[in-house]
Amino acid sequence: MLLRQLEYFVAVARERHFARAAEVCYVSQPALSTAIAKLERELDVTLIHRGQNFEGLTLEGERLVVWAKRLLAEHDGLKAEAAALRTGISGTLRLGTGPTVSTTTAIPVAAFCNLHPKANVSISSRLSSAELLRQLRDFELDAAIAHFGPEDRAGLEVVPLYKERYVLLVSGDQLAPGTRAITWSDAAQLPLALLEPHMRFRQFIDKAFAENGVTPSPQVETDSVASLYALVATGAWASVVPHTWLRAVPQLGAARAVRLIEPETTAQISLAIHAGRGSAAARAFVNVAAGARLDDQFDLQSEHWLLK
Repeated sequence: MLLRQLEYFVAVARERHFARAAEVCYVSQPALSTAIAKLERELDVTLIHRGQNFEGLTLEGERLVVWAKRLLAEHDGLKAEAAALRTGISGTLRLGTGPTVSTTTAIPVAAFCNLHPKANVSISSRLSSAELLRQLRDFELDAAIAHFGPEDRAGLEVVPLYKERYVLLVSGDQLAPGTRAITWSDAAQLPLALLEPHMRFRQFIDKAFAENGVTPSPQVETDSVASLYALVATGAWASVVPHTWLRAVPQLGAARAVRLIEPETTAQISLAIHAGRGSAAARAFVNVAAGARLDDQFDLQSEHWLLK
């Protein structure tokens, strides 16, 4: 069995088309098909349903493509580890985040790049929680920063980074001048723009509203925290955003941040990599991020804007 055969098999599974898979592997379609057929003979299983076109993976193919991805990732990790021993961390760290966490990556990424100047970082910042987990487990990402519940942790090494807190963003005369805090119950009575219901951040704040016996009825819903800022700036709506965004976008027009209380709700944000199989770059990033003391930095900066 050759790594090249596994690469061809994974490419076909990803592209779901023989010609496209051959193109991304820089080989002819007959060469790709011959290599996969040889792999099937060596494993004594049929991996792909074939007709005139690709018709999907067999049950055996669906199971074995996971192993193929893992072996290829191990191979890439071995090469990266050897390169790191020779010349330091290099290559590209593939980092994923959700929309609400996207701005918090700047601090650990800056520290990582400063410590490892030969390394590059590619950030995908609009991934759902489910897609983050899928890409991480399929070795399409090296690391991810997000909310990880107990049910998400199988096969992953999860390192806590900071606790996300929630603030009400308002503008205009929605609240009396000088208001420093508001209860979740009172916030639910304001005209609201919120993130969409399927997003994990929205689920956390809906739970906080529910614990106070209220259900928010937002007039506008979006998948972008930046959009929430722009909506609040019009003066027509208030919104709930992570306290970390006060550092990234401290104020916009007349918008100001107010602490949400009763209860003061938090959610743990963590960094996850493959358990026991993280790449050299991923493990180096964990070391940098874990030592960045993000809780202290974000809390200090958010306090500044909450008191303005």
